[in-house]
Amino acid sequence: MDRILARLDAIHARTRRIRWLHHHTWIVRILLAIGFLPSGFRKVINEPFTREESLGDVYIMFTALHQDFGALYIVIGICQMTAALLLLVPRTAALGAVMYLPLILGIVVLTVSINFGPGTITITCLMLLAAVYLLCWDWHRIRPIIGPVRLPEPEAVRR
Repeated sequence: MDRILARLDAIHARTRRIRWLHHHTWIVRILLAIGFLPSGFRKVINEPFTREESLGDVYIMFTALHQDFGALYIVIGICQMTAALLLLVPRTAALGAVMYLPLILGIVVLTVSINFGPGTITITCLMLLAAVYLLCWDWHRIRPIIGPVRLPEPEAVRR
């Protein structure tokens, strides 16, 4: 396991030296935040997520979530907005990505299980992939959670 983690650490260190990926990462963070801020805000102010009755099962599910689980609906919105805002602050971006992952994973499961349509499923899957990318980008911050970081053995003192 130590060898695998050491290899991942080396790949991560090389990847972080690629300059254009720093810009790409910021674009991904901004796009993911844009994806959650409006929908999260709508939930926080307790407005229905959709008013399109023609959506069938999707409309029924969101209406039930809004009307029957009001507090949960608002908490989901708060979590979405918090994750989005954390992504935009460099110091908290890794925490934002950690928080974003289960939220977008739940959304992907929902879109696939209710069959939202190929466009929505594609977008939510790409958002999930982007969240995983951000976790990989911040590997150096998440790595200590997985296992202790082993420092190389100091060389013997020569006399």
